[in-house]
Amino acid sequence: MSRTFAYVGCRTTRERHAEGTGIGVYQVYASGAWQHRQTLEPLTNPSFLALNRERSTLYAVHGDGETVSAFRVDPQTSMLTLLNSQTGAGRNPVHLEFSRDAAKLVVAGYASGTATPFPLAADGSVEPPQAPLTFDGERGPHRVEQTSSHPHHIARYVTRRFDTDWHIVPDKGLDTVFAVNWSADEKPIVKAARAREGAGPRHAAFHPELPLVYVVNELDSTVTTWSFDPVSGQLEALNTVPTIPPDHHEQSRAAGIVIAPDGQALYVTNRGHDTVATFQLERSNGRLRDVRWVPTRGSFPRFLCIGPDGQTLYIANETSHSIEQFRLDPDSRQPIATGRSIKTGSPVSIVFRTIED
Repeated sequence: MSRTFAYVGCRTTRERHAEGTGIGVYQVYASGAWQHRQTLEPLTNPSFLALNRERSTLYAVHGDGETVSAFRVDPQTSMLTLLNSQTGAGRNPVHLEFSRDAAKLVVAGYASGTATPFPLAADGSVEPPQAPLTFDGERGPHRVEQTSSHPHHIARYVTRRFDTDWHIVPDKGLDTVFAVNWSADEKPIVKAARAREGAGPRHAAFHPELPLVYVVNELDSTVTTWSFDPVSGQLEALNTVPTIPPDHHEQSRAAGIVIAPDGQALYVTNRGHDTVATFQLERSNGRLRDVRWVPTRGSFPRFLCIGPDGQTLYIANETSHSIEQFRLDPDSRQPIATGRSIKTGSPVSIVFRTIED
């Protein structure tokens, strides 16, 4: 027997027109039903979340601030209590990821154009930050969204085939995808690959078998497939395809991206068009094909993820304040709405914890 819990990050501030209050904890049943167990509040914009390898500590960046926090996870109930917080995460921290040895947490600072390592103590608490890495390069052409470096994601490149020290960092402001390796004691190794002008790289997903990185580009609503050398860290753009239909001319920005566990479909959310785009993937080379769109049953779908069963897609609609559940058709891989909606204020991320009884 096992039990699964979901942790939901959110926006909370008036500046974000938010209705969240803190990190939500839900028990997720085999039937697909969610039951609210806790909201740890008050917290300021506990937006993106990460669980450590042992599933004993949850970490959150506090968007629009400069803080990262650690929360103890009760081993039986999965409820949360605050361990500690540290400042120095860069301005507006937007994503976080563990080092390969799990001894550090690396945080992307969107407004400061930085990536900052935080050592982790034996009890899981966050120690003071190390020196941040600052990203440099040519700014993109957008006069508002690309005035400086804006790293938006910092996922470590790990798949079924590869377990590396490289972190893939799409930088929306510099139209660049960086690969960064902090494994050496000295200055981190940084590789840079230029994206299409005005693309605005945002988030990345990794093919489970092939050495491919898929990056969703926020500003021009596209996805770029990159080849990636897990040894050298070199990235090479292969092709770019749109995430919205050719007849959609109103404002829309691409946001979340996730790949099916079997590597046969890729999902991207569109904020404005308010859809999830489903791309079939070629088995032999991982190329994107046959895109279709499904409404997200809400507005401003900032985030999406696939549940632990590998068959359920969850979409966080930030401004309509709900998480919508979809079943993934085993043949077509298309999302099919189950009708189940979890009402929660301004959701922007979800992570799962499964425990064996």
